[in-house]
Amino acid sequence: MQPCKSVCDVTVAAFTRDIAPVNEPVVLRGLCADWPSVKAAREADCQIAAYLKARAGGGSIEFLTAPPTIKGEFFYGDTLQTRNFQKSRAAFGDVLDRLLALAAEATPPAIYIQSTPVDDCLPAFRTGNRMPLLPDSVSPRIWIGNAVRIQTHYDLSDNIAVVVAGKRRFTLFPPNQLPNLYMGPFEQTLAGSPVSLADIENPDFVRFPRLRDALDTGQLAELGPGDALFIPYGWRHHVRSLSTFNVLVNYWWTDSPSHLQAPYGALLHAMLMVRDMPERQRDVWKTMFDHFVFGTHGEPGAHLQPDDLGMMARLTKTGHENAFKTFVQGLVRQVQSFR
Repeated sequence: MQPCKSVCDVTVAAFTRDIAPVNEPVVLRGLCADWPSVKAAREADCQIAAYLKARAGGGSIEFLTAPPTIKGEFFYGDTLQTRNFQKSRAAFGDVLDRLLALAAEATPPAIYIQSTPVDDCLPAFRTGNRMPLLPDSVSPRIWIGNAVRIQTHYDLSDNIAVVVAGKRRFTLFPPNQLPNLYMGPFEQTLAGSPVSLADIENPDFVRFPRLRDALDTGQLAELGPGDALFIPYGWRHHVRSLSTFNVLVNYWWTDSPSHLQAPYGALLHAMLMVRDMPERQRDVWKTMFDHFVFGTHGEPGAHLQPDDLGMMARLTKTGHENAFKTFVQGLVRQVQSFR
């Protein structure tokens, strides 16, 4: 593995021009070092806990718990239909107090507040803790726990993750390593996105031989309070929290318009309708996808007049919505034919 690229003093212009378009992960050292929350975290765990509790809203939040035997790794249980953790609910401050109380234990149970919208649980957090590279319309989420490990997964969005308290190690893999990471099923995920079944810290090359190739391409990034990491769309990442009290705030966004943010449906539909065809027929459809979807040979309708392009045109939002309605109606008819 190699270290992830690291830069300091990043401006909005530099991020927009030199970092985001390259589609490579980059550590943004000290990007949020001036946040009041980061300054509190540098003083002591109890200080950042008090800072967060002072800004918490009412009500309860969901969090994950697991026994010490899992050693902080939230994962499947004995089968892919089971989990080695449970979901619980409690007041935000009570969860923080429990984490602080467990900090001195050598083998504590694992506790994790996962991907909770900041505006819901910490309505006053954004005051003084603003992401300098993104517009305020990109809403933050918060992740808090002890020394836990999150298996390799991916997000279909760009991501900036800011370490507020503790230290975290990210191991990142480019999207083309998907075949070498042995992803779990779509239907049985741990948190919405399929995760790798291969343990990159204790690799089993007999069961997962192609994992060697993935590890050769991996990039490592270790972050402390105030550091941030840009994770591009689709990059796989494994995350280990290295401290007894960890806080991370992240920002997900995508440049795609809202009507183009659900490509999973196309993938699943192709798996249903194309994957199990005879190979000679599948090859025909591979050529069709390469040509009409991925533009391998350039614009597929370049030889047509604009009024004749139909679906080969770059659709407007309205055109996309109309075409999609027609597509869904066809799906409904197809489902009805199964009865």
